[in-house]
Amino acid sequence: SRLAIAGSWPDFALLDSGDGQKLERYGPFTVVRPEPQAMWRPRLPVSVWEEADAVFSGDVEEEGPGRWRMPRPLPESWPMAYGPARYLGRFTSFRHMGLFPEQHTQWDHLTDLVRARGTQPKVLNLFGYTGLASLLAAAAGAHVTHVDASKKAIAWARENQSLSGLDDKPIRWICEDARRFVEREVRRGNTYDFVLLDPPKFGRGPKGEEWHLFRDLPPMLEAVEAVMADGPSELFLTVYAIRASYLAFHQTVAEIFARRGGSLVSGELAIREDGSGRLMPTANFVRWAGPALGDMSGPAPGEAS
Repeated sequence: SRLAIAGSWPDFALLDSGDGQKLERYGPFTVVRPEPQAMWRPRLPVSVWEEADAVFSGDVEEEGPGRWRMPRPLPESWPMAYGPARYLGRFTSFRHMGLFPEQHTQWDHLTDLVRARGTQPKVLNLFGYTGLASLLAAAAGAHVTHVDASKKAIAWARENQSLSGLDDKPIRWICEDARRFVEREVRRGNTYDFVLLDPPKFGRGPKGEEWHLFRDLPPMLEAVEAVMADGPSELFLTVYAIRASYLAFHQTVAEIFARRGGSLVSGELAIREDGSGRLMPTANFVRWAGPALGDMSGPAPGEAS
């Protein structure tokens, strides 16, 4: 197994964690959000936590809406950046800020693969949210198809595209149920070189379709396997179902992709806390690489065996 360890960058840092919460910085603002896995004690004084610009309260396990408490008025959105991508941060009712910073090791690996290809590879980003992975892949030279069931997420992603000055890049923004889209691509015979799959535990499509992770991920993976291009292709699967082991997802991908050969890397995504170096676990991941991409036995940048 591997740890894919994300660090801070100018517009993000995990400042402290403990007692079921985490203190982060997004651009100029510090926020406190629930984090059930932070069972240890905070490192910084209580006074530092009390100076946070916004504090979220809500039921994390159920992913339901909650509310933000802000001691002073804050803007509805503000610009941040990661590499060539510019994006807007927002205080959403589901506690998210418009990005998942622990994903940056995945973004870096994908953009390295895109640049190494030399031609314009095709990237499919499923459950693509606000589009950072799509923007970074397009900036690196990929043709991107971005699929999300939320009109708000697609609109936010397109705002990020314009903010990044990437309106001329080939990105298809598609508001549709991800599984339906992939199954239709299978029938059409379309294929993709790199596929990002970041499903929620539960979700709804634009026509009321329901997504249940443990029920629907295996058939989704079967459809994804069918749209993977032959040759040097790669799948990036990230799952935020904390109550499951990465081994469950590793075995599922291994069986569905067995006929293709290739290699698998799986483990956990984590964020390194500034100052202490403590690691905050965030998600399970599995990466499958086609045979032509060669051996993946060595960790990618930011990874530890």
